[in-house]
Amino acid sequence: MADKFDAGKLADELRALVGDAEDLLKSSLNVDGAALHGRAQAGVRELRARLAGLEQQLGDRARDVDDYVRENPWQTIAVVGGVALLLGLIMSRR
Repeated sequence: MADKFDAGKLADELRALVGDAEDLLKSSLNVDGAALHGRAQAGVRELRARLAGLEQQLGDRARDVDDYVRENPWQTIAVVGGVALLLGLIMSRR
């Protein structure tokens, strides 16, 4: 069976990246950079909010695609076959 696209795994990796950025930000804090640190924290909060929105949209779209494929398997096979044929023709010319 083919591997499924795992939106949760992608979101977990992005969360880990944000967490690493926060750790780096905390380690770089010094007395003179308090204002810069505050702006950076605001940026990280905004990034987290955007990530949550992206995760929701990605999950919704993945469910939509899954529903469509389950409801229309033959149409999906025909479309994928057509795309594969076109890509094969294009690649064979090179």
